[in-house]
Amino acid sequence: MAYYISVDCGTTNSRAYVIDQTGKVFGKARKKVGVRDTAVTGSRDVLLSGVKEIIRQAVLDAGLTEKDIQGIFSSGMITSEIGLCELEHLEAPCDVDKLAQNVVPIKKLKLTQLDIPVYFVRGIKNPMKKNSHEDPFVLVGSADFMRGEETQMVGLMAEYPEKYPVMVVVLSSHTKFIPIDKNGQIRGSLTTISGQAYEAILAKTFVGKSVEKRDSQEECPKDYFDENVIRQAVCWNQKVGILRTLMYPRFLEVLLDTKWYERDLFFQALLAAEDMKALGQLESISNEAPTEFVLIGQEERCKLYGFVLKQIFEKARITTIADEAQVDSLCIQGILKIMERAGVI
Repeated sequence: MAYYISVDCGTTNSRAYVIDQTGKVFGKARKKVGVRDTAVTGSRDVLLSGVKEIIRQAVLDAGLTEKDIQGIFSSGMITSEIGLCELEHLEAPCDVDKLAQNVVPIKKLKLTQLDIPVYFVRGIKNPMKKNSHEDPFVLVGSADFMRGEETQMVGLMAEYPEKYPVMVVVLSSHTKFIPIDKNGQIRGSLTTISGQAYEAILAKTFVGKSVEKRDSQEECPKDYFDENVIRQAVCWNQKVGILRTLMYPRFLEVLLDTKWYERDLFFQALLAAEDMKALGQLESISNEAPTEFVLIGQEERCKLYGFVLKQIFEKARITTIADEAQVDSLCIQGILKIMERAGVI
């Protein structure tokens, strides 16, 4: 039997999976290491050492040796300027064939003791009408890119072939809106910094104090989800904008009778509503109005975003992929599909 290793290298975490040609996982490993370590230290050594370690651990977890591994495949931030080998983005639109035709063998990168072939998948950038006379501050509105999500989208198309055209919403440290047209072409992406903004606002402003639970306060009820709170957050964001509405958790705490978990939901819904404004640029990469949506991320966050989407797109049909193993499977199936088309396996 032929075995392969799929490496998922992100900003702060990396994972390795030992798989066969069907995508069955035989061993896996993960480590808190990513391209952020390169940005912080100015060296790729920590990232390289971490990737080598998870590959070694995944092989051991599978009960195999390096001799059993036929190839190592990766996509994502590992191909960025702070990854292990920078690769230029492909320009959207892209389908699986275009991604496969541009798979890059990385011959100078040694990730194992044996010389196991390593292949990387390029990311995708939005098409831009570059002109020497154009103002870059005008052009920037159409700019965007992805590294790793393109592989996830190929896996999604393989597992859900009936859903196109579709708008995929990937919820992580960033939010990415990725339209896929009826022909299976990834049209580009619209990215926001919402996940990181949430963490930064909690850590660096008084909003964190207003939405956090204190020792003397009651626990959040199981499955708490108040549609009215969410609607009000969406409404206020539309009326007065995010900077004014960010004051409201503080007012709700000091001046009005509210619970900490109600204020936290209001805050999260406010950021979700702000996220949706990115779709105002959708026509720059797609001429198809979305009705079919797939949300990928943590279950509670997907539920919130699904509800907010319904406030804007009343006829939206929403599918949620929140199970961690299912999300991992999208990346694994995607990279296998690309490598098959590339003739690597």
